[in-house]
Amino acid sequence: MLGPMDEKETARAAVRDFLTTRRARVTPTDAGLPAQGTRRRVKGLRREEVALLAGVSPEYYVRLERGQATGPSAGVVDAVADVLRLDDDERTHLDRLLAALTPASRKRRRSAPKDSVNPGIRVLLDSMDHLPAVVFNGRFDILAANTLGRALLAPVFDLPGRTNCARFLFLDEPRARDLFPEWDRITADTVATLRIEAGLHPDDPDLTELIGQLATRSTEFRKQWAANDVRVARAGSKTFRHPLIGEITLPYETLRIDAASSQVISVYTPRPGTPEADAIRLLASWNADDQRNTSPAAGTPGRPDDPAGL
Repeated sequence: MLGPMDEKETARAAVRDFLTTRRARVTPTDAGLPAQGTRRRVKGLRREEVALLAGVSPEYYVRLERGQATGPSAGVVDAVADVLRLDDDERTHLDRLLAALTPASRKRRRSAPKDSVNPGIRVLLDSMDHLPAVVFNGRFDILAANTLGRALLAPVFDLPGRTNCARFLFLDEPRARDLFPEWDRITADTVATLRIEAGLHPDDPDLTELIGQLATRSTEFRKQWAANDVRVARAGSKTFRHPLIGEITLPYETLRIDAASSQVISVYTPRPGTPEADAIRLLASWNADDQRNTSPAAGTPGRPDDPAGL
């Protein structure tokens, strides 16, 4: 557990790293400033340029970027966000990082993300026998999945230890690239979502352990983590190169289970009558045949019940 000074310095470092990386991606030309030659010592805008464009003093912006400004007004934060061209996710993330600097915020211990899945969610998963569905927490641990969800993401479940999609993507990279042809995009989205989770739950020891493990063992993760990008998980599409049904692109919906939880349920939703829906139906058929062939009644020892409900 971090001490009060460690928490304060960690919060300041988070603000500094985020604003520095956002500042580095905005060029003077982007900001409408006149060209000043090619010999610039910084990538992107200088601090004093951000201050000028945001209408604050250079000294104040330096304190803000270092996490030393006390209670910046919403107007100042809005002005800085406009100069740095922050999108909605980044603006919300900045608000969260600045709020974490206040003593009152540091006194409030954030509860660790809940990892148990409500019985009602398990009933919902089991009822969706024609659509793959998976429950994740904010660390990308798979907390529960229906039968089709397990079949679609089968290689992810083979990694030893806790079933975690981020670990699979970065620590089992060859197989992850086989399963996800758009590996670069998916890993970028994953890291950007983990960044948000780190801002929400900086005291979560499991998240700290995960990030440390990935940073130690994956050069690509370290590079992406240093970029400080943030994105909220939303609906989209994902391409799989599945060992049974081949390459398939599936739309999915990401639904937050409740407002107080970091848990989401991802449901893959191919439209009825499409080749993708046919492929999922074929996967369900093969999976059902495999379960019948490996059941105790067929003479093959069955798999014991998974205590995690996966």
